[in-house]
Amino acid sequence: MIGFKAMPPDPVHTVTLACHPETPTEAVRGIAARVRRAPRGSLAVTYIVEGDLDQLRVPAPRAPRSAGRLWEHTCCEIFIARKGLAAYHEFNLSPSGEWAQYAFDGYRKPAEAGAAGAAPQVTVRGAAGRFEIDAVIHLDRLSAAHARADLSLALSAVIEDSDGALSYWALRHAPGKPDFHHPQAFALELKADG
Repeated sequence: MIGFKAMPPDPVHTVTLACHPETPTEAVRGIAARVRRAPRGSLAVTYIVEGDLDQLRVPAPRAPRSAGRLWEHTCCEIFIARKGLAAYHEFNLSPSGEWAQYAFDGYRKPAEAGAAGAAPQVTVRGAAGRFEIDAVIHLDRLSAAHARADLSLALSAVIEDSDGALSYWALRHAPGKPDFHHPQAFALELKADG
């Protein structure tokens, strides 16, 4: 009889985002994120935003599509870099179901080739006092190397209060004003083997 060794499930990394000290809000109790490498070279991320949703501007649901300037309102963001490289990709995920993708050759330096066609699969759920955004990002659509590489991730969120004030949340904030692109923000590392 041939024995098969069961493969351990890919670990789920659960992290808590912190509000930037210069952009406080009383409307949000907390923001957490769960991240894991999913089957077939993809990355699964879930953001959980808890708070008084009546005190927030949460975009109304729309058909999933690419949209610009989502960071000006409530949205969650993930930045993906191959460990040790300056180039990275940014995904904005709106509670509306809309998304945006950007590619950079280095710190805030847009890639000349632009972003690859790597539309994430976005699902949004709401409940009393919380909403969740799930996204599946196909790493092989960023590059063949992304699906096999160790990754460095920056996780963040922009939250718009009902009065229009923005608060900025991140796994790790760099010194100074909010800057999700800063190399110090890439605080979560995922190994290629899970």
